[in-house]
Amino acid sequence: MQKKIFLVIAAIGLAITTLKAQSYNVVIKGGHVMDPKNNIDTEMDIAIKDGKIALVAKSIDPKLGLQVVDAKGLYVTPGLIDIHTHNFYGTEPDHQYENGNLALPPDGFTFRNGVTTVVDAGSSGWRTFPTFKAQTIDQSQTRVLAFINIVGEGMRGGYEQNSNDMDAKMAALVARRYRNFVVGFKVAHYEGHEWIAVDHAVEAGNMAGGLPVMIDFGGSNPPLSIEELFRKHLRPGDIFTHCFGQLDNREYIVDLATQKIKPFVWEARKRGIYFDVGYGGISFAFSQAIPAIKDGFSPNSISTDIHTGSMNNAMKDMLTTMSKFLNIGMDLYEVIRVSTSNPAKEIKHEELGTLSVGSDGDVAILSVRKGKFGLFDYTGFKIAADKKLECEMTIRAGKIVYDLNGIAVPIVPPRISTKIIASTK
Repeated sequence: MQKKIFLVIAAIGLAITTLKAQSYNVVIKGGHVMDPKNNIDTEMDIAIKDGKIALVAKSIDPKLGLQVVDAKGLYVTPGLIDIHTHNFYGTEPDHQYENGNLALPPDGFTFRNGVTTVVDAGSSGWRTFPTFKAQTIDQSQTRVLAFINIVGEGMRGGYEQNSNDMDAKMAALVARRYRNFVVGFKVAHYEGHEWIAVDHAVEAGNMAGGLPVMIDFGGSNPPLSIEELFRKHLRPGDIFTHCFGQLDNREYIVDLATQKIKPFVWEARKRGIYFDVGYGGISFAFSQAIPAIKDGFSPNSISTDIHTGSMNNAMKDMLTTMSKFLNIGMDLYEVIRVSTSNPAKEIKHEELGTLSVGSDGDVAILSVRKGKFGLFDYTGFKIAADKKLECEMTIRAGKIVYDLNGIAVPIVPPRISTKIIASTK
């Protein structure tokens, strides 16, 4: 009996020694690392330990990893950041994106796309944000941040026209209280001919210590002047989303007669206004995006505006949206930049969107699939694409949360119990 107990203890000791020798939780081998924040665009290995990036080097001994990922032939990037989503899902009738059925639970749609951080774009307002935090942010594996709607109730359809519920002071108070989660303020769908919604949101941004504002024009007839918006109302660091939309009730950035970006749009970019895709259901048209890219005007950030309407139509998901830009003239490195480090800068969280040592272990491993694909917009305009991004693996805070083809070895991380049960039988 004593000999048996000794052998068990020895086996456990050997296992513990072996685990200690394995210095990292995950080692990613042989992938092409693209980390624009650190100007890395070459084959490298990455090690993750205790939820953080521990080492980025030309060669890391795979024996040091509890799990080893063979990323040869794949692209290893920071976890993608989607700064325009709608995740305040719920059961309230007629509430649309605010605790309603048009929003989506993030974890079901992020990891399979390499997305590790989303920013809800104004689904909640200052009055409803605590509920959103409790039921979505606190319950999600995905990192969920938020722009607070300048309307106190949030995105409840026609209610967003209620200028009496636009309160800059209360919005700023909530933003300061939840500063770890609130990244700015959102104007969405307001259809008036005055600037009250924009000005209230900018005021809230100033009161909250310089947080940015994301602008989504609801539309008006005649359209409000985006030149006036950029020159007289927005500040450097504010974000113009749906930048490649082409709707009759909104002014757009490409002059259809010249097929060039309007001069004042270039001026706005030079002044520090950010241009975000915010694809959505009807807020992206190739008739704007293609000439813009040809004119040298790429978006500052790629985002989806994902909701139940856009996910099953032309937009679909983050990687499909990125693939469209990859096929109309942007190179892969720049597509990754505007999906990682650029959006992190826009929301003033530059600790995200990077593979810097010490940063959170958020990683996307992507493939570029070659073939014949049809990528289209809501108008029915279709481009013939020869490449498409796909997600092989997503790692969130050092944990593999999505593995398409089982490329981690072992697939399930090893565990060891040090509990010894001695029997007297």
